[in-house]
Amino acid sequence: MRLPIAAGAATGAVAITLYPLFQGGAWFWASLGVILVVTGVGVLATRYTLPTWLAPLAQLLAVWIYLTAVFTGDEAWARVVPTKESLFGLAKLVVLGFDDIQRFAVPVPDNPGIVLLTCGGIGMIAIMVDFCSARLRRSALAGLPLLSLFVVPASFLSDPLSWVAVIIGALGFLGLLAADGQERVSHWGRAVLVRRTPSFVAPRPAADPGTLRLSGKRVGFTAIALAILLPSLLPTLEPDPLFGFGVGNGNGKGGNSISVPNPIVNLRGELSLPANSTVLTYSSSDNLPRYLRLYSLDNFDGEQWTMPETRGRPDDLISDGPLPPPPGQGPSVPTSPVNLEITVSEEVRNMNFLPLPYPASRIRIEGDWRPDRDTLMVFSTRDTAGGLTYQVVSQEPRPEAEQLKDAGPVPQAIAQRYLALPENLPREVADKAREVTEAGDTPYEKAVKLQEFFTTTGGFSYTLATQGHDGPALTDFLLNSRAGYCEQFAAAMAVLARVVDIPSRVAIGYTGGTNVSGRWNVRTHDSHAWPELYFEGAGWLRFEPTPSGPAGQGTAARPAYTLPELPTAGSDEPTSQPSAGPTGSDTPTGAATNPRNPLLDRDFGGAPIVVDEGMPMAAKIGIGAVFALLLLLIPAILRWEKRARRRRVYSRPAVVVEPAAQGGGQDTSLVAVRSNRGQAGVTAAWAEFDDALCDYGISREPSESPRALARRLSERYEFAPEAAASMAKLAEAVERMLFARTPAETGSLREDVRLVRRALAATVSRGRRIRAVLLPPSTLLRARRLGARVLDGFDRLENIRISRPARRNA
Repeated sequence: MRLPIAAGAATGAVAITLYPLFQGGAWFWASLGVILVVTGVGVLATRYTLPTWLAPLAQLLAVWIYLTAVFTGDEAWARVVPTKESLFGLAKLVVLGFDDIQRFAVPVPDNPGIVLLTCGGIGMIAIMVDFCSARLRRSALAGLPLLSLFVVPASFLSDPLSWVAVIIGALGFLGLLAADGQERVSHWGRAVLVRRTPSFVAPRPAADPGTLRLSGKRVGFTAIALAILLPSLLPTLEPDPLFGFGVGNGNGKGGNSISVPNPIVNLRGELSLPANSTVLTYSSSDNLPRYLRLYSLDNFDGEQWTMPETRGRPDDLISDGPLPPPPGQGPSVPTSPVNLEITVSEEVRNMNFLPLPYPASRIRIEGDWRPDRDTLMVFSTRDTAGGLTYQVVSQEPRPEAEQLKDAGPVPQAIAQRYLALPENLPREVADKAREVTEAGDTPYEKAVKLQEFFTTTGGFSYTLATQGHDGPALTDFLLNSRAGYCEQFAAAMAVLARVVDIPSRVAIGYTGGTNVSGRWNVRTHDSHAWPELYFEGAGWLRFEPTPSGPAGQGTAARPAYTLPELPTAGSDEPTSQPSAGPTGSDTPTGAATNPRNPLLDRDFGGAPIVVDEGMPMAAKIGIGAVFALLLLLIPAILRWEKRARRRRVYSRPAVVVEPAAQGGGQDTSLVAVRSNRGQAGVTAAWAEFDDALCDYGISREPSESPRALARRLSERYEFAPEAAASMAKLAEAVERMLFARTPAETGSLREDVRLVRRALAATVSRGRRIRAVLLPPSTLLRARRLGARVLDGFDRLENIRISRPARRNA
């Protein structure tokens, strides 16, 4: 029965690694119940020796009954026995669970459907682990289903798993292997543990070949310790989990399609990564920053924004000519050509969409890249952008405010696609949109009012501690908390724009970054989402509702055409809007043809933008080296601390209590009371001498008494008279403490121990003395004995057998 219990414990230990995926703890208790059910059935199957094929079927039936009782008990007979209604109820929860998984980003809420899927999955893993270990007797093979549990959080989380959870999971699997080994050994007889305990004066063996042999458990514990400690000493190379951002499982050599999950799901993870690593760099012909778009999301179902199906025509290869014209952009709106050269970091993986300014007209790049005609996203089913350098020409629209106010009616095709809203949109959200835009007469003015609502008048603040972008979260963000990050701001403004009949969509990409030596550097913390609104004649234009500057997303910037008109100096008349080129947070002072726009100071409050450049690699290596050095010095520190404690004890003079007197005389038959202080001082002094012998590699003969040992050392190594006298004094004090009726009055032993240590150190090489200080063998052996005692405790636990009491014959 040992193996089924160990299999259940291993499954539970590894399942703990799933905790970062959930908001609550309901999943854990439900999963614990299903593991107990599988383990219980496995124990009974082992106890009554059921056939190998029957045990998993019995466990499946038990899991079905358990899930029915927990999730659809109201529809089951006696709340336990499954019925047709309960089966349909479970199926409905499974469908809802799959839908919730697609809708929510981690950590997901503990909805019944998600918890049911989690319990079912863990139950299946528990059955497979039990089958491999307890039925097939192949416990090592059980590591495969257990590994699948490790893969799940690693696939969804940007941060590494907690080392505590990893250790618990590894110990669970190690316990399963140990139980399997003990089960095999038990067929040969019961193991008997024998260990000798040396006495106080027992000599230390010079060399024991048996100490070189390690059991399987020792190897396992050592492997776990090294797996946890060694990576902590090595500097991390960022970025890694970022570069699965936005793109599915393309490997650069796929077929004619790629899998693209909802890009907005991982946006929060990119912004909250501890390392701010470089994603790409670029230069622009006017030396101004540009927002670089990756994805365009236009489907809103009331819960989330998603991408449409992306199509690339065979005749649309960007190497064959210019990109399709941007939808809605007419000749009446002036444009300005801008040339960019973009270099994507070689560390980027699976980036199948190109970061581009909108709208791009020409791209020069190697590989099979095609545009989507409706959104002008450029993607490839065969190549990835990591490590590539490409040139982009963009014809940027520069509309004036008056042109946007006079924009024509929206075409039917655009309105049908980009004004769609779900029927269950909360009425409070629609009312808020109309309230905010009530003072706007044209769609453009309403759009500016919406942006001002988020950035100025609405009392919103920027934070990453938010719960998502679904319907309830959107309502809470707009009406209650008013705190979020770019995902909430972009999604909310796009929804409100559709309410007031402005076509909208959400773009995902990067802000302009930071100017470093004339080249713009875009990092992980520049990941961003923003809304794009449609105006006939100008096409799709970027708006920026997310707060910027130190209190928001640092490199975010509002376009000039979205800012209020300001009067010119000496005139009460408002000026026309400046050029509609993108504004940035760092305009070079040396660009005479592009003076700093005073509106930028208004946008950022005149405060400088501080961007975390991340810790330099040299600093990471230095910190790792210091940490490694501290770990190596732990034995030396422990040895120094123990020596200091002993020195305080043997430095005090010993106290000897004289025999008690009776009737004015002295009764010599009474044994004198030994002083604890004197005994403790002699014990501490001899223990320090014993450790010094070990540190300097000086052997002791098994049959030597303390006096014989002192005489041999003094004669063999030719101690100086003072050191020989101190050595003899220590040996005599030990023998009197152990065998004499009355201990000797030794006084302080501090000077004697010091002289003996110096005499012993003089007999060995300099390398041995350095090792005795930095890596003292006495401390290392003491740690090894402690580990051996812990492992022996596991051995004793494994030898415990639970047996039924013998029946008494009447």
